[in-house]
Amino acid sequence: MVNDSWFDKMRGKKFKKDEKRTSVLFVDEVNDLQSQIAEYFLTEMHADVYEVRSAGPKYDCVDCELVAVMYQNGYDVRRATSKDFNANNMIPYDYVVFLQKATYDRIHEVIPFKGKQILKDFGSRADFKATDDASLAACYIDLIERVRIWVTEAFSSPEDLDKLVI
Repeated sequence: MVNDSWFDKMRGKKFKKDEKRTSVLFVDEVNDLQSQIAEYFLTEMHADVYEVRSAGPKYDCVDCELVAVMYQNGYDVRRATSKDFNANNMIPYDYVVFLQKATYDRIHEVIPFKGKQILKDFGSRADFKATDDASLAACYIDLIERVRIWVTEAFSSPEDLDKLVI
């Protein structure tokens, strides 16, 4: 059964910084893969503690295979949209979390957000070593689980986030 609570939390939300919650922006190159996964899980786990968004310096469609694999595994991101840094829903962030080292290396000094920066490199879809649909699905499942576990551990306490700042 798919859990729609993440979308229920996001539906009708006003994009103004909530001073009671720690604001987090997840970044990957086109906001189509890792950042969408991280946004989903952190919102699912701690929407009461964190105000969560994702974006990229560019945007494209959310990875269709990611959407399908997540849905098949009980995580519904079908309504997720890719956003760039010019999107109307951008706010000041306490933490900007880069999920691709290449993107971090390219833009961390010029990113338009002044939050503390964290880097956790999950690579990119180009790193998948799939030879057929089953092995491609396995690559996605592996990425989803790695991101889920990291988000669970890294964001268990807002007070500990400064230990991750680079």
